[in-house]
Amino acid sequence: MTKSVVLALTLLALPAGPLHAQTVPFDMTPERPASESPVVTTPPGDQGKNPPGAQPVTVVPVAEAVEPVPFQRYVLPEGSLGLTGEFEDRLWSVYLTPQQAAAGTKLHLGYQNSIFVAPETSRLTVEVNNTKIAEEAIRSPESVSDLSLDLPKDLLKPGSNLIRLRSDQRHRTDCSVQSTYELWSNIDPEKTYLSFAGSDPLTMQSLDDIRAIGVDEGGFTRFNFVVPALEQPGSTVPLMRLAQGLAVLADMPNQSFSFETNKLTSSGPGEMTVLVGTPAELSPLFPSLPDGAASAPVAGFVQDAKTGLPVLVITGPTWQAIRSAIESIVAPTDVAVPVRRDVITTQRWRAPDAPFLFADSRLPFSQLGLKTEEFTGRRFGTDFTIGIPADFYAAAYGEAVILLDAAYTAAVLPGSHIDIYVNDSIASTVPITSSGGGLLRHLPINVTMRHFRPGVNTIAIEAILETDSDKVCAPGATGTDAPRFALFDTSEFLMPDFARVGQLPNLAATAGTGAPYNRSVDPVPLFMDRIDTNTLSAAATFLGRLAAGAGHPLAVETVASPALIGNRSAIFIGSLSQMPQAVFTQMNISEASRNTWGPNTGAQAQGVDTQAAYDEWRDKLKGGLFSGQISALEGWLKQNFDITLTSLRFAPRSESSFMPSNEASLLMAQASSPDGTGTWTVVAAPTGKDLRDSMLSMSGQSNWSQLSGRISTYEGGTKTVQTVPVNSFQFMPTQPGSFFNYRLIAANWLSTNILSYAVLLGVLGLILGLATASMLSNLGRRQ
Repeated sequence: MTKSVVLALTLLALPAGPLHAQTVPFDMTPERPASESPVVTTPPGDQGKNPPGAQPVTVVPVAEAVEPVPFQRYVLPEGSLGLTGEFEDRLWSVYLTPQQAAAGTKLHLGYQNSIFVAPETSRLTVEVNNTKIAEEAIRSPESVSDLSLDLPKDLLKPGSNLIRLRSDQRHRTDCSVQSTYELWSNIDPEKTYLSFAGSDPLTMQSLDDIRAIGVDEGGFTRFNFVVPALEQPGSTVPLMRLAQGLAVLADMPNQSFSFETNKLTSSGPGEMTVLVGTPAELSPLFPSLPDGAASAPVAGFVQDAKTGLPVLVITGPTWQAIRSAIESIVAPTDVAVPVRRDVITTQRWRAPDAPFLFADSRLPFSQLGLKTEEFTGRRFGTDFTIGIPADFYAAAYGEAVILLDAAYTAAVLPGSHIDIYVNDSIASTVPITSSGGGLLRHLPINVTMRHFRPGVNTIAIEAILETDSDKVCAPGATGTDAPRFALFDTSEFLMPDFARVGQLPNLAATAGTGAPYNRSVDPVPLFMDRIDTNTLSAAATFLGRLAAGAGHPLAVETVASPALIGNRSAIFIGSLSQMPQAVFTQMNISEASRNTWGPNTGAQAQGVDTQAAYDEWRDKLKGGLFSGQISALEGWLKQNFDITLTSLRFAPRSESSFMPSNEASLLMAQASSPDGTGTWTVVAAPTGKDLRDSMLSMSGQSNWSQLSGRISTYEGGTKTVQTVPVNSFQFMPTQPGSFFNYRLIAANWLSTNILSYAVLLGVLGLILGLATASMLSNLGRRQ
């Protein structure tokens, strides 16, 4: 028995032969993907040799096979979303390919809320295509919560899919209106996405799938162009046209373009790689070119063998063939110029699209995307958007009207009020003066149009509701279920007729609708100081924004010399130091900025600038007692009568020379052409890299909407936009002449020039008096 045991132990101690010919040491490092598995190498002297009788060694990866990560589509269009206050309702659309719509399985939502939000009475509602997916208690104050919501089969559809997030939040302990500003729920963009099963959703098959590019986790959309022959003559114009066509197709709020010549960058969510060139130019970078590319124009998606992601390939035997391939993509976005649009497309970040209002209009709230709401809290808010044309000229006298259908209970006290905001600026306030409740039927609320601007405008309605129960704030009173206010979707927004005439300069009109280039039938001259990746990236991003605002691509032509532009409308893009002299003259930009604009290196120039010293001393001497009294008087007039000293001048002030600060990294300026018949727009930066990077930041929706005046600068350090207002502008006719339009133009002009209006009124009164005296002198008996 003892011998048997010893024999068994001896056999167990022997090597196991080829099955365990090599052992792998125990590894405590984190598990690595299979692609990073350790590789066993053989010393150079032993290559091809094995010990006598040994079997070949097969290396098995240490890490186990990892399941492929499901494809994800981030859905927050602007990269962040905060649901603030007691009530907020956000609606937008996500475009899906047929493969994505068929494979969509879940909507993932990550959020974190304020510690003041009461979970027992606060709810977050999620809808997809008007179908309620979830209604969850808001209870995640300490960390980000992840909600995984199953989507019913066939709920998603190819094309646009509506996503709605709605929050109803109540305070834990406080019942005051002020406490409602402490309520928020922030949606985490990295954890908010649609997930899809399988690999089919990764594929893109038709050119229409370009609309499904989407956004990354930061809300950005990027088109990465790879063009080996980027600097060859004749390639710039078709590339700029392609960029504009893609911008119109995607129509995302924060989209940009970048150019490279010799490297293929891998694309992620919200990105698309675009290869443009002949087969000979593209083959070294991308061998898997479509069949037939050497003999005919080709535009379509090809699967990248390395990454498995779709790549948009535009190729052909010659650049003339490539132009034809580009036209197959861009031509469907062209429109006859000029053409009137019914809406400004905004649904990718805000649904529904904003209706475009050109004259007297009457729109019910139901058409503007608002629903009847019954509200139980203390501060109710909702909003809608409208579109305004570029030649809008009624900011000084015009008033729109909201015909409000609403109701409030007897609990609402006098002192409550309803406020109207236009683009975040207060435009009107209606106090609630009666007690006992009320039913408002088409209550007219005049809304000043001072804060309207060309393009998309947001009009918000906010009701501040005071009650006795809120003053007492008894336990449990913060989450009352009894509605105290209702807003009905039968309310209407009335836009009156307004003056229509273009003003130059007007960067707000250019940013909002692409004016005046959106109405140009002939190609717009485009001057660039050099043709390189930085300048072309900035130019494509800028033109893409103009095309998205205009709703169609703009025809451009490149010019090598400013002399070829003449007095036509034109666009200048490049480093400020390389801009033509005529640009500095027309834009009234200091010539010294050509060499001094840029980061402050700390070195001081020798000598003193005489003009700068003179201006500094003049400013010092103006700060005396008399100047202080004038400033105090101007402040008093502005506060009490909304009158400024500027409006009391007969003639507008001349524009002062502008010197960009060293903190600014991008400058946009606009002025008339030398003879006043065209519009020149300049986009400049200290260096080419600043031009590319700052244009990328400036093109974001939040920054782009702030463009106004004659000059706007972007400061990269603080990420802010600074504007220089227009002192003197000229009218540019956009409509056929009519007495009605001239009357409205005169009304707005006289409203901004009060002294001229007073003098004109005095002259008319004098003429009337003389005419009356003359008439009376011929009446009655004379002695």
